[in-house]
Amino acid sequence: MPRLVISTVGTSLLTNEIRERRDPKGWEDMLKKTANLTHKQISQSYPEVLDIIQELKHRAEDKLNNANTIEIRDASAELNGIYGLYKEQLSQGSQDIHWLIASDTAQDQVTAKMLEEFLRKQGLNVNIYIPKGFSASSTEVFTNGIDELLNWIDNIVPGYKDSGYQICFNLVGGFKAIQGFANTIGMFYAHEIIYIFEGNRDIITIPRLPIQVDKSAIKPVEFALMASEVGVSVKLSELQNVPETLIFVVGEEVTLSNWGKLTWNNCKRELLAQDLLEFPCLVYEKSFVKDYQKNNVNAQKKFELHEVLAEVSGSMLKFNGDTTRFDSRLHFTRYEGGQKCEGGVKKNQIDHFYIKNTGWRVSCITKDRKLYLRHYGEHDYVNDNP
Repeated sequence: MPRLVISTVGTSLLTNEIRERRDPKGWEDMLKKTANLTHKQISQSYPEVLDIIQELKHRAEDKLNNANTIEIRDASAELNGIYGLYKEQLSQGSQDIHWLIASDTAQDQVTAKMLEEFLRKQGLNVNIYIPKGFSASSTEVFTNGIDELLNWIDNIVPGYKDSGYQICFNLVGGFKAIQGFANTIGMFYAHEIIYIFEGNRDIITIPRLPIQVDKSAIKPVEFALMASEVGVSVKLSELQNVPETLIFVVGEEVTLSNWGKLTWNNCKRELLAQDLLEFPCLVYEKSFVKDYQKNNVNAQKKFELHEVLAEVSGSMLKFNGDTTRFDSRLHFTRYEGGQKCEGGVKKNQIDHFYIKNTGWRVSCITKDRKLYLRHYGEHDYVNDNP
């Protein structure tokens, strides 16, 4: 069975190249001081650190190109985990997919790039993912980065699972802050999590725990709105009995916490696979309901439809019914042509939007700050009968 291996990346490949007796004593302190800074920030405030990073980079590259397996494993926590996973036979991973998760900082990006280049030379399929702005410089920045990471994981991991991949989180490397979150994320998404105790080379494999989410406390419509990309909050009064750990409250407004998003991602495919849910600002015309019933919509299509309806509903709320301000990713557009359609409405008064990745679409009319959904189905059917 092929694996999808997700590895958190730290900077041990750089810092392990500091020679205590030969290098200036301040190198390690300077690296710690600039650990959460981007290349631009370092060049503006600590330009001398860029020279330190480059020197350590050259040393690390030289070691990776010339050292034996034991020395390579000692040089990099991330590689120690990957070599341990394959029992030091990297050729076993030729069918696997590797992703390196790095912070949006100069040191981590240099390290991740070196790891990527080295592993590709060994014949592995490797890519890097860097959540935008991700670092541990502040709670807000870190939380936003975790949000990006959660969205990314939820976008790619289910597809690999469906294709028969074993999902493995390699948490041997990486900063402690991200390791803690990645461990919890892995309990929801991974089949196994691997660690190696410092100074050791034997991996410890932790299988996925049988975590059960209490779905009775999850309100599908409200959670779907809060989790939507348009980013809307809901009233606290609408979320009675929802655990405090899942939400972030500001006054009377509520958004999802990191754990709320993680929990929602884990159960949304079930909760959004119900029959039509009632979203704010959306009205289902009889013709729309008839199409929905006629198509014998399966669980996957119900999920896909409800996810888009949450985005559209959230957009109606956020922009007070002004559809001209909708994000382009919704593909919300007006039909052309003056011919009359069902209900005596002209075609150029009707809008439509896509159900992503399916080719299906929904036609609709905006009236009194509400969206009246008319038809639902495949591209040609809705286009010919908007």
